[in-house]
Amino acid sequence: MKSSIRLILIIGFCVLINLSGRSQNNENKKYLENIGILDSIYSETLEEYRRIYIQFPGNYTSQNYEKYPVVFILDGEVLLSTVKNVQSFYSGGFTPEMILVGVSNENHRTRDLTTSKITKKYGMPFNEDNGEAENFSDFLEKELIPFIENKYPVTNFRTLIGHSYGGLFTIHTLINNPQLFSNYLAVDPSLDWDHQKLLKDSKDKLVNKDYSGKALFMSLNGQLNMQNPNVTIDNVMQDTTDFTLFSRSNIAFSQLANKNAKNGLSFDWKFYPKDLHGTVAFPSIMDGLISLFNWYQMENTEKFNSPETSKEELFSIVNYRAKKLENHLGYKVPPYPEELLNALGYMSMDMDQQEKSKMFFEFAIKFYPYSSNSHDSLSEYYERIGDYGNAIKFASKAYEITNDDYYKNRLEDLRKE
Repeated sequence: MKSSIRLILIIGFCVLINLSGRSQNNENKKYLENIGILDSIYSETLEEYRRIYIQFPGNYTSQNYEKYPVVFILDGEVLLSTVKNVQSFYSGGFTPEMILVGVSNENHRTRDLTTSKITKKYGMPFNEDNGEAENFSDFLEKELIPFIENKYPVTNFRTLIGHSYGGLFTIHTLINNPQLFSNYLAVDPSLDWDHQKLLKDSKDKLVNKDYSGKALFMSLNGQLNMQNPNVTIDNVMQDTTDFTLFSRSNIAFSQLANKNAKNGLSFDWKFYPKDLHGTVAFPSIMDGLISLFNWYQMENTEKFNSPETSKEELFSIVNYRAKKLENHLGYKVPPYPEELLNALGYMSMDMDQQEKSKMFFEFAIKFYPYSSNSHDSLSEYYERIGDYGNAIKFASKAYEITNDDYYKNRLEDLRKE
């Protein structure tokens, strides 16, 4: 290992890893931060080109073999930066590293994200194209998702995020096409659309459909009635005016979801009394991602920080987490970042707990078999205990993986011992 961290606190270390790898390409950059690589797709369904913006996770390199869960973000030209910033602080310890796909909705937004046709809204003529959510859903399912899966290193564990009309579309997708995504994050969804039609249509489906393995986080902004500040979260459901239809629709759906908890849907709802419709996206995305991935968060961190924890208990904790993540994601993933396993190995080595050190380095190789750094770390362990045969063996493997001169020189030095 070219450099090592001798003392760690496990959660703080995960944050440090993410902050150190925040931007996807830092070389020769002019600006503090660039968000999203522009791509596009021609849609036969929509009969137009659609812009998309791709944000890779901080630890991504084109040379690694890792695939990532993927997040599709409606209104991506607006919301991608928020999701990216949340991920910069929370991924690794609270959420997985993920590839973010910002889907542009700057053109035909109302047409694509609303779920039924209307000609009047709150008694006034409504002339915008609308009500083609099913068509947009076909675009996602038959064109965009396959395009992303063929071009980028993503898995089939997908999250959908939408705000306002995007939140309406997000819940529409959950209710009618739940197989498309595992997680749904609906920020202040416009469930008042078409006299609450989606809310009414959801009643039977939430009772009769199986939503096992699906999760929904939904939020509501604090402006319950723009004309009457005396309307509060405690009395809004007693109001019957159009001024509270938006908030009452949101609350009614949350009540419906909670009432039908036996359908297997993992549901969380949060009210933001100090936020408006235009500001609620930021806290909702932060809280929503943490809620949707609450099963991902690390457990037993104090055990890693204590020298008294036995090797056997630590071995069990690592394997438990690996199995837990596999059960939720549907495929095997490393339970901890490679850097963390290596750091734990060196910390144990410095405390003269050699068997623990070996165990962490072996875990790093098991979960990151194409990492030259992990093989070199195990080589250093064997060098430390005087086993030069195995030190040369793993240093050779490190050099074989990358042909880096550092590993070549290290191998030559070992052979002289």
